[in-house]
Amino acid sequence: MCGIAGFCGAGEQGDLLRMTDALYHRGPDDSGSYVDGALHLGHRRLSIVDLAHGQQPMRDAATGTVLVYNGEIYNHQELRHSLEAAGHRFITSHSDTETVLRAFLQWGPECFVRFNGMFALAVWQPEKRKLWLARDRFGEKPLYYARNAHGLAFASEISALQHWPHFDHRLEAANLQRYFAWGYLPAGRTLHPGCQGLLPGQWLCYDAAEGTVQSHRYWRFSLEPDASLGEADEARLVEELRELLLRAVRRRLLSDVPLGIFLSGGIDSSSVLAAAARLLEAQRVNAFTIGFSEASFDESANAKEVAGHFGVRHHVRVLTAARMQASAPGILARMSEPLGDASLIPTAHLAAFTRESVTVALSGDGGDELFAGYDPLAALAPAALYRRCMPGPLHTLLRRAAGLLPCSDRNMSLDFKIKRVLRGLSHPAAMQLPVWMSPLEPAEIARFFDQPLSAEELYEDALALWDAHPEYDHLSHSLQFFTSFYLADDILLKADRAAMMHSLESRAVFLDNEIADFCRRLPNHFKYRRGVRKYLLRKALAGWLPERILSLPKKGFGIPLNSWLRQMPLPAAELPGLHRAEVAACAAAHKARRGDHRLFLWSLHAINGMNRGMQTQGRAV
Repeated sequence: MCGIAGFCGAGEQGDLLRMTDALYHRGPDDSGSYVDGALHLGHRRLSIVDLAHGQQPMRDAATGTVLVYNGEIYNHQELRHSLEAAGHRFITSHSDTETVLRAFLQWGPECFVRFNGMFALAVWQPEKRKLWLARDRFGEKPLYYARNAHGLAFASEISALQHWPHFDHRLEAANLQRYFAWGYLPAGRTLHPGCQGLLPGQWLCYDAAEGTVQSHRYWRFSLEPDASLGEADEARLVEELRELLLRAVRRRLLSDVPLGIFLSGGIDSSSVLAAAARLLEAQRVNAFTIGFSEASFDESANAKEVAGHFGVRHHVRVLTAARMQASAPGILARMSEPLGDASLIPTAHLAAFTRESVTVALSGDGGDELFAGYDPLAALAPAALYRRCMPGPLHTLLRRAAGLLPCSDRNMSLDFKIKRVLRGLSHPAAMQLPVWMSPLEPAEIARFFDQPLSAEELYEDALALWDAHPEYDHLSHSLQFFTSFYLADDILLKADRAAMMHSLESRAVFLDNEIADFCRRLPNHFKYRRGVRKYLLRKALAGWLPERILSLPKKGFGIPLNSWLRQMPLPAAELPGLHRAEVAACAAAHKARRGDHRLFLWSLHAINGMNRGMQTQGRAV
């Protein structure tokens, strides 16, 4: 796990040094650079595999091709055998970096689809004067780039990219509105003009001689269910899923440094532990759990039960709300892009706690998206009936009545769910999920901002995804939405930043190529059946996990936001186009319990904290 940065165009080596220094937390073990005229490549290394070798930038002596790379390729040994058969001679014994470099030399950009792993990389071809950027299928590893008349620059985080002297630090007002409409920035958008995130499963080629850019999505997630699979195939599919899970965990257990497992007590992380316990002796498995002093947020008892079931070494740290609240400003200040997901705070604490003992941690990220684990999915059928039968005026009255319900501070309380479902049902089906989850819905954006975007502009990415699959039912549309946006732009961003703040590598087991392809072809009735979410996964884990754990509802990694926000002062930062009076009225209503505005107010604190962090670096938006 590492951090990469560089540019092709105007700039000096001192600029590159400042860019890589900003990524020190991603790679404290080593650093390196390469310069070829206007081309500058930099690297920070967190040593995981082949500790003595694999330094970067890595250069091929025969062609001069140079690679900087962040990630882990779990099938690199198989690829190495194929490359050796094709005539390649390796210098390192088991460096996946050299495998990536030689794979590019052999197959060009077609190599990316062969990789089973997580990666963000840059390859320089000096004879062609071309710079290639690429990112893994789901976007586990981040990569941002900025392009203008001065050239093209890239980095693992925007905090590094901002040290390129030609970066545009102005704020993109339209994307600020989209942030508050989503709670994160979707589809590679950023707050800065000319700056984008490379999309999951995308490569980009910059021709330095011509100053032109070509890009291509070499892979994208899409549901292609095999209609021939029925109930008669269930037993076979259960066994296949078990084997795929074991293989995915086995691949992610390869490491030259100590590793562990994030254990929340939910089904996904528990399944990772169950597989690991079948592959390793129990005393070699370390599981890490964060508990909460507030009962409605705490799953540590479930995690303790799972760890005890397998006899593994279990490490637990209980956090108080006061401790999390005190740490929040410092955590938010380390983000160089805004994220309105408050579970970033406990996730960062979990990463810090885990890093005290190990350098690598396996996670259950992706299980909810691939196997239909989210709460809103259970509401799709009744919501469709409601939408057909409920007159608009009566729906409006119900929303107003629901707004009068007392605001609970409990995690995912009933009043919160009712208000959110009715909120989503106020909009077309293609917008239902993003609005359900949004800090501000379109009418609020229109009230809070100058020159507000329309609902269609705010959610154009969601609408385009919906229109791209007219053959889908509502469940398939929802799963595609969660995987394409929420997983890539919220969950994986959060996991990467929280882990890398503490120089910890996080590996998502369910995003293994084989499991993802299995799920893409799995009919929906194996994912959600008669109110049971993750149907096939639960069947596969029967006999592996305690029955009580398998029957638990999803809880999530929440924190007591409502009570926090009543104690926190309103952020002082002024944001372009945002009406301060409306914000103050919203905060006052929340404190007086006249409304539940936790998602908006937290999103505001998140962007304010990010801005404070950039002010420290002299790079405030």
